[in-house]
Amino acid sequence: MTEEDQSLSRPQRRLLRRIYNGRSVPIIVDGRPFLTYKDASQYLQSLASQARDAAYAEMKEKAK
Repeated sequence: MTEEDQSLSRPQRRLLRRIYNGRSVPIIVDGRPFLTYKDASQYLQSLASQARDAAYAEMKEKAK
């Protein structure tokens, strides 16, 4: 897996920053709580492409 495959796109990073900015209630994804942008982005970058896309979509949906 190349470094490019592991990185988040700019729109994904921007949305994650908006989702996690000032959050006081964690978003639970894959049984793990995420309260900060840093934690969420590190977790997403550690996943394979398909799993990352699914976890990102779940974060996005639960943030609504």
